[in-house]
Amino acid sequence: MSNIQVGKILELFISTRESSKRVNKPVVELDELGAIGDKFYNKDSSRSILITSIDSYDLVKGYGIDMPHGYLGENLLIDFNPYSLAIGTKLKIGTALLEISQNCTICNHLSTIDKRIPRLLKKERGIFAKVIKSGKATKGDAVYLLEG
Repeated sequence: MSNIQVGKILELFISTRESSKRVNKPVVELDELGAIGDKFYNKDSSRSILITSIDSYDLVKGYGIDMPHGYLGENLLIDFNPYSLAIGTKLKIGTALLEISQNCTICNHLSTIDKRIPRLLKKERGIFAKVIKSGKATKGDAVYLLEG
C-alpha cells in the first residue's frame, strides 16, 4: 500500500455542548468513536468525522458570501478536495487512518448566513469518514491518500 501526499490540514474543529459555535483546536484526538471531546462523539461511527475542503469556502466567497471556517460543521478543514473520492477510500491524516463512509448532506441551518449556501454547496459541503486507526490530527499535518 503506497501513500500519496495530497494536501494538509488547515484547521481543526469540535462542537461542544457548552457552545453553539465550533471550537478551533490545534490538535484533535481521533478514535473509532470519533473526535474526542466533540458533542457528536460516539453517535454514529460512519459519520464520526466531517472533512471539508477549503474549496467549499472559496466557492461561496466567489458569490460574495463571507463564511467563517468551521461553519460547515467540519472537524477537519483541508486544502485538498476529496469530494470525488469513492466510498471506502482511506486517508492517513496525522497519525490516524480514516475511511470515507458517505457524502455529507446539506442542513437547513446553513442558510442562516445566506439563503444561497445550501444550493451552492449541494454537493460541495464535505464527506464523512470513520476512524479505522486511532491517532492525533494536528494543524499543518499532511493528508495522504492510501493506494493499493
